[in-house]
Amino acid sequence: MNPPIVSYGLLAIELIPGQTLQRPTLAVAEAEMLGQHLVKDLQPWLAGHGGIDLALVGAAYDPVELLRPGWPLHAEIAHLLHTAPPMPDARVLCLGAHQERLPQALQPQAEYAEGPLRWLPFVLRGPADSMQAITPHLEAELLERGMAGAATALFAQSAFATAIEHARYMTLNDGLAMMAMQYQHSGLAPVWPVIETALLSPTRSAWIDQAPEPLLYFAEGTAHLALLDCHQWARMQSDAASQSAEQLERRFQQFQMRQRQIAALLQAHGIAVEFDFCADADTARNVLQA
Repeated sequence: MNPPIVSYGLLAIELIPGQTLQRPTLAVAEAEMLGQHLVKDLQPWLAGHGGIDLALVGAAYDPVELLRPGWPLHAEIAHLLHTAPPMPDARVLCLGAHQERLPQALQPQAEYAEGPLRWLPFVLRGPADSMQAITPHLEAELLERGMAGAATALFAQSAFATAIEHARYMTLNDGLAMMAMQYQHSGLAPVWPVIETALLSPTRSAWIDQAPEPLLYFAEGTAHLALLDCHQWARMQSDAASQSAEQLERRFQQFQMRQRQIAALLQAHGIAVEFDFCADADTARNVLQA
């Protein structure tokens, strides 16, 4: 007998500019109501395919909390769905908070609570034949046709106590593509290939190796940043001879700020970061690979 197949999705909620989420988690009864809305909205893709379970958690997360190696939030939801008591028909498992707290593995992190884009993860699980039939359609159509129903958006707006501009369903792959575009528009395009490698091909390596970006090497789950002093950094700048000491010092400070920005972003995505001191700019690449 073929084991069930899972598919990861999300309901992306974009808040009206200036708004912040007032309630990051929903109580069990609210999560169950939200689950009923999701089942109704997803019927165009699920109808006619039996035995498909849906599981969701009544919480809204920053995208970085979902886009981490191993997809920990989705994986935890899938695990809880797998261990839930079996039922003769398809199940809708809705995980809610008790006194505004979820289990630690599902609790939204307070340090990422201010973002204008919130993602609500869900998992579909069913027989191989059913899932193999619907998954290609979800990947091809959900982003374009998956606007949440008006009732769903209004319920989410009330439940999370915030004003919502858009609510749309996506596959996890759609979410990856959206974040790639957002990072490109935010001046973080050089960092995305490292994040993508850590998420999709963690056994492979990746570099950021193009000035003026900091030198970075990702391998075996860890991003290694080259830590240089001002003199060694200046040796790597092609225009250093034409710059004054004050100009170079100012640019070096900007370079260090960029290093910290990249490190913080990678760590938010659950990627370990190490700063490796490199005494010689000429051998920095060898040090990072050691």
